[in-house]
Amino acid sequence: MQTQAIVFEQPERIGLQALHVADPGNGDVVVRSAWSGISAGTEKLLFEGRMPAFPGMGYPLVPGYETVGRVVSAGRDAPSGLEGSLVFVPGARGYRDAAALFGASASDLVAPADRVIPITEDLAQTGTLLSLAATAYHALTLPGMRTPDLVIGHGIVGRLTARLIIAMGHKAPTVWEINPARKDGADGYEVTTSEACKGQTFASVIDASGDPDILDKAIAVLERGGEVTLAGFYSETMSFRFTPAFMREAQFRIAAEFRPGDVHAVLDLLAAGRLSLDGLITHSSSPADAEAAYRTAFGDPGCLKMIIDWREPQ
Repeated sequence: MQTQAIVFEQPERIGLQALHVADPGNGDVVVRSAWSGISAGTEKLLFEGRMPAFPGMGYPLVPGYETVGRVVSAGRDAPSGLEGSLVFVPGARGYRDAAALFGASASDLVAPADRVIPITEDLAQTGTLLSLAATAYHALTLPGMRTPDLVIGHGIVGRLTARLIIAMGHKAPTVWEINPARKDGADGYEVTTSEACKGQTFASVIDASGDPDILDKAIAVLERGGEVTLAGFYSETMSFRFTPAFMREAQFRIAAEFRPGDVHAVLDLLAAGRLSLDGLITHSSSPADAEAAYRTAFGDPGCLKMIIDWREPQ
């Protein structure tokens, strides 16, 4: 089996290549991709060569954990009824010529059947946002966590976080954003700046900006006993001044990657009409223009989410 895949040949070099894929096993499915999203966080670190070591790392590599496609075949041990289904694929494997981290940015994928999640046809390309929505949901539902009343960052994760807080029945949070290009698009909440909130304090702050210097800024606006949750991925060493944190008895949480249950919880909110993914995909590209697409996704603040449309002829 061959596939056309996005390949990070080495840091700062990207292209579309034909790769060999290992034969699917009895518990696998073969998925023909329709759309895949570009992560401006982890994939940017991979592209720039700044990603900390993870299992499966190495160049050349196939990125991607935000793909929607259709199951074209399923192994005998796969759940019945999967063939023909539209599914969300959070990662794939089996490339003979490249590492897979996370491996889903390709035209044809082999993935374990128990990892793909069937979705409704009406989600279509917005299904590529399930990874980020599930990431935000996971960060909001850590054990014992208070509902954030401040979200830092109004990129796509910040927007999903704010929408999810409201969708889960909580009071709309305040959202901070310093980039003028990202201040529009609020949906039921207010986007402002730290300067405009001078003197205001918050019980629970969640960072969706990915700024490694965010801790001192977040601690400065905490109530006594307040908490800060880090919902981004930070490649640099993070630090904070102890005295302000000591005076506030600050607490810290770190959210890791989402789990399948988080995806299902997001799907339930979507099905109930309580959550919308509208207006978050701003750019689309052909796989043939992958290099330009990735550079736009990584460098243009007006690009909330870039998707690759695999339905276009290669």
